[in-house]
Amino acid sequence: MTGLVVLVVGNGGREHALAWALGRDPEVGAVHIAPGNPGTAQVGTNHPVDPLDGQAVAALARALGAGLVVIGPEAPLVAGVADAVRAAGIPVFGPSAAAARLEGSKAFAKEIMEAAGVPTAAARLCLSMDEVVAALDFFGPPYVVKDDGLAAGKGVIVTDDRDAAIRHAAGCRQVVIEEFLDGPEVSLFAFSDGTHVLPFEPAQDFKRVGDGDTGPNTGGMGAYTPLPWAPPGLVDEVVTTVIQPTVDELRRRGTPFVGLLYAGLALTSRGTRVVEFNARFGDPETQPLLTRLRTPLGRVLLAAATGGLADEPPLEWGSGAAVAVVLAAGGYPDTPRKGDAITGTETGTVFHAGTALDAEGRLVTAGGRVLAAVGTGDTLAEAREAAYATAAGIHFDGGFHRTDIAAKAAEELR
Repeated sequence: MTGLVVLVVGNGGREHALAWALGRDPEVGAVHIAPGNPGTAQVGTNHPVDPLDGQAVAALARALGAGLVVIGPEAPLVAGVADAVRAAGIPVFGPSAAAARLEGSKAFAKEIMEAAGVPTAAARLCLSMDEVVAALDFFGPPYVVKDDGLAAGKGVIVTDDRDAAIRHAAGCRQVVIEEFLDGPEVSLFAFSDGTHVLPFEPAQDFKRVGDGDTGPNTGGMGAYTPLPWAPPGLVDEVVTTVIQPTVDELRRRGTPFVGLLYAGLALTSRGTRVVEFNARFGDPETQPLLTRLRTPLGRVLLAAATGGLADEPPLEWGSGAAVAVVLAAGGYPDTPRKGDAITGTETGTVFHAGTALDAEGRLVTAGGRVLAAVGTGDTLAEAREAAYATAAGIHFDGGFHRTDIAAKAAEELR
C-alpha cells in the first residue's frame, strides 16, 4: 500500500480533517481534495471539480492514479457519486446511493431499523398537514419534527411550541414526527466493509447555536471525545444492537453499506435508542476524533473499501482528550455573513470549513460554520483550555462561538 494516492471528495471541515489525518499516514503517498478549501490546500492538492458530478470525480481519480476515493459529504453519497467511482473500478470509501438512503430518508432509516430490530423512537411519516397535526397531538410535547430528506443538519426541530412545530413541518415535502427521547445524546462512528464493522470511541456534539443548548439547531457547534461519563460497555452494546444489525439488514437487501456509519444515540431512561443515522463522518465530531486516532487512517479506509475489515485490529487511540470549538459567522444558522477577513489561524490545530480566498488572496468567511479550533490534552479540562486558547486568537467580524463545549463533563471530572 506504500505510496497510496487518495482523493477526498468535499470541501468542509470534515474533509480538511480527513486530508490532514491521511497526510500523517506514512503509507499514503499523496492526498488530493475535490474541490477542497484553503485549509485542505495546506495538506494536499485541491482540484476544482464538482463533488456532485460522479463522472467528473471518477475521471479525476483515474487521472491522478488514485488507489482510494473517500467521499466526505452526504449530498454526493445520496447522489450516487460512490457508484460512479466504483463503476470505474476504483476502491471507494462511501456507501452507494441505495445504502446512503439511510441518511437521505428518515422514513427509510426507520424502515431499516424496524426490520433489523434496532431500538429507536416511535415515529410517524406524514404526507399531509392533517397527518402532521394528528401525529403532534398523538406524541405530545416536546415535539420532534424531522424533514425526511437532507437538510445539512438543520432539518430537525425539537420544541414545546406546537405552532413552531407545525410551521417547520409545513416547509418540508414530507416529514417524520417522533416521540421525544430523554437523556444525553452520544455519537458513535463505525467503519463498515458491508459485512464487518470497526467502531470508534464515542463522542458528543452540541447542536444548538447558543450556550446552555439554547437557540435553533445547527450542523454542530463543537464536540469532544472521549466521554468519561459514558456507561461501561456502551460501544459493545451499540455495535451489537444497532450497528451490526443495520449493516446486516442492508447487506440482506442487496445494498451493502461500505463506508462510515454514524449512529446518533440517546441514552434514555428506557435504554439506548437511535436518534438518527448518518452515512458519513459527522462534523464536528470527526475533527477531535481524528486528532486522537493512532491507527493509520489510509490503511483502515482502504480495508473498508475493499472488504478487508475482518483482518483489522481494534482502532488505537492516543491518551487524553480532544475538544473542537466551532467558530461561526455572524447570522448563522439563518443568514451567515460572508466575505469577512479572517486572521489568527496559523497557531494551534485549526480545520477550515466555510473559508475561501478573495481576489487579493486574503482568507475570508464563505459559510456558516467557518472554522473548528481543536485542542488536545491529558485531561478534558486541558483539551478545553487548548481549544479555547486557539479560538481566542482567531478573528473575523461578526464571528462567535459557544463557550460551554465539554464544560459540564470537564467540571464533573474535577
